Amino acid sequence: MDSALDLPAKVALLTGASMFTLRPEPAIGLPELRLSDGPTGVRGLTFSGGPAVTLFPNATLLASAWNTGTAYEVGRMLAEEASAQGIHVVLGPTINLHRSPLGGRLFEAYSEDPLLSGALAAAYVRGLQDHGVGACLKHLVANESETERHTVDSVVDEATLREVYLLPFEIAVADADAWSIMAAYNRVNGTPATEQRHVLTEIVKGEWGYRGLVVSDWWATTSTAPSANAGLDLVMPGPVGPWGDRLVDAVKAGEVDEAVIDDHLGRLLLLAERVSTPRPAREVPAPDSPARRAQLTRLAAEGMTVLTNDGVLPLRRETTVALVGRHAVDTVDMGGGSAQVNPPYQVSVAEGLTELLGDAVTVVDGVEVRERPVPAGPEFAVHPSTGEPGMRVTLHAADGSLLGERDLAATSTMIGIDDDLPEAPRAVRLSARLPRGGRMLVGGIGVGRWEVRAGGRTGRFELGLTSGDVGEAVLRPPGDTLLVDVEPGALLEAEVTLEPGGRGRYGLVARPAPEDVTEAVGRAVAAARAADVAVVVVGLTEEQETEAVDKTTLRLPGAQDDLVRAVAAAARRTVVVVNAGTPVLMPWLEQVDAVLWAGLPGQEGGHAVAAALLGDLEPAGRLVTTFPAADGASPAWSVTPVDGRLEYAEGPFIGYRGHEAGRAPAPAFWFGHGLGYSTWDYSDAAVLDDNGHQVAVTVTNTGGRTSREVVQVYFRPADERQPVRLVGWGAATLEPGQSARVEVTGDPRLRRRWESGNWVELPPDGELLLARGLGDVRATLRIGSA
Repeated sequence: MDSALDLPAKVALLTGASMFTLRPEPAIGLPELRLSDGPTGVRGLTFSGGPAVTLFPNATLLASAWNTGTAYEVGRMLAEEASAQGIHVVLGPTINLHRSPLGGRLFEAYSEDPLLSGALAAAYVRGLQDHGVGACLKHLVANESETERHTVDSVVDEATLREVYLLPFEIAVADADAWSIMAAYNRVNGTPATEQRHVLTEIVKGEWGYRGLVVSDWWATTSTAPSANAGLDLVMPGPVGPWGDRLVDAVKAGEVDEAVIDDHLGRLLLLAERVSTPRPAREVPAPDSPARRAQLTRLAAEGMTVLTNDGVLPLRRETTVALVGRHAVDTVDMGGGSAQVNPPYQVSVAEGLTELLGDAVTVVDGVEVRERPVPAGPEFAVHPSTGEPGMRVTLHAADGSLLGERDLAATSTMIGIDDDLPEAPRAVRLSARLPRGGRMLVGGIGVGRWEVRAGGRTGRFELGLTSGDVGEAVLRPPGDTLLVDVEPGALLEAEVTLEPGGRGRYGLVARPAPEDVTEAVGRAVAAARAADVAVVVVGLTEEQETEAVDKTTLRLPGAQDDLVRAVAAAARRTVVVVNAGTPVLMPWLEQVDAVLWAGLPGQEGGHAVAAALLGDLEPAGRLVTTFPAADGASPAWSVTPVDGRLEYAEGPFIGYRGHEAGRAPAPAFWFGHGLGYSTWDYSDAAVLDDNGHQVAVTVTNTGGRTSREVVQVYFRPADERQPVRLVGWGAATLEPGQSARVEVTGDPRLRRRWESGNWVELPPDGELLLARGLGDVRATLRIGSA
């Protein structure tokens, strides 16, 4: 390597060639490597547009299965999707923890618990890498919120950093040898994550013996010598960045040793070698194939969680149902930001339940759930020439000349400004026909000066950025609308003028004008009175669950709580389905008969919810995040830095650990909670070894349905300065009346503490709790001298 390349050639390889590719180098046989975002699907090399790809259930929903086999299967499926597109590395899994329920990006991450997150991540990584595609653990480290995400300083004591926030990464490195890790945007204890020599070199590459590649988050690197010396191996994206010629100069000036460059390059070449290993050819199911549909429905349903149920679930097929709510007709299947993909279709709950029950279902759209405009859906915008769902886009230079044309399908109604144009565009023109007549909201989304025309009206508005986040124009572009009356087939035209060098995503808005809340609730109440059961689907949207923005409350947006209360007061029985990836408040909880948490269920979401409601597939999930009973009622709450600093003052007592220690009020639902569709008896619990690392218990299915039980084992140390913690779990799927002996071996990494610069094993003194979540402890076993 040293003789084949000179210093500039080596350094050139350490910055990306484009947004998602790495430079080839024929002199050493290095091919182009391709990376893709991958939290909920392999989007490919473009942020918007691009091919239709499979939309998976979100990470939190998948994690709720508490099943490493499921995580491995998802990794394998993603490897298939990546291979079909020529992608070498999938940027995932996200294994930051659910520190505060306000975190806007929690839906991409597995859980609030480091062991559960780490074990699932390791399985996911093996699923990818066993099939020749690299994984990328992200975001290292203490990156649990989005507010001021490029500059926030996460202040974490060393013991908490190692015992809690680094632990999922440690597990995934030790147990699965993840081939790459992504360094985060934030600072950690005053130092940018991309310059964290203590973390990157001393801990990850030193103590853990990590051989893989450390890549920056996109645009996270702001220094030259400090980041190179700290252990960062690759700067993304490219082709420009803070390394390049400046890093060459730093080496020549003696600020960076050339051996450091060689180490970075050696890790890059190892990654290239790993992802180039041939794998047996296997036909990849298409995103809309029957095989994928069945897999995605099953994966989504098995993570769905029954929070409460007085016997109304599963629904009987002869039941008449009033299906109510905006989330029923416009089900939210994915979060916002880099987790978004372009799926071939998305199934709503209304479609899924109607397919199974037919005329027994009456569907009523509920109250408005969004404040921001959203791109036109397939039922409201069609291509002006073909009449197929979608829109026409042309891109123009400053003199009006045509630079490029795009025909967008309904599944991709936002266009991004790409780099394959002869010059940067100064105007984008968009057009579609409105197949429905009546009163409509029409408008545009994207940064620039807009002129929108429809129904004889013209609207003009200027849309700008609202934050200093460089990604806002792509991740959360602004929008505006005007109200028009149109005939069916009316033409909607818009032109947006960009500033020089302007970038971002652009789209049309077209949707019916919002209905009055009183009228919407009244129609829902009337339908509920006429049915055997009312199913109200409520939830969050990409306005709350997205990259770059945190939540400010756990309350449901709009008048959804009022809708649930009104329906519950009128209906014979009421079931609430929560279509959200993270906790929400449920002030109506005592008024309803059942609550099913459905997560963000992916493109087969409606089919999965319907199968879960009817019991065709058991929603056997267990919560991966504690649901607080009120805003502020969790051990860690604020995600807003003070003078740039976000203090992790709760230390290791996050989530259920803090609730159990009395550092926050009792939650509405504990981590690990989930009822499934049966009941269970625990008996003959026993410790199998002297130190309490192994336990066993007999579980018996005492209900009337085949069901899956998850036996959770927690260690409560006798030392009250140490929090209770999950140390292991096991599962059994049993028919009614069947029993099984479930043995659980605790992970020894949860029986240690960091003290005075070393790992110290915790004394085996305390209690082992065998539980269905900490709100339902079934056996307590004393160990040691406790």
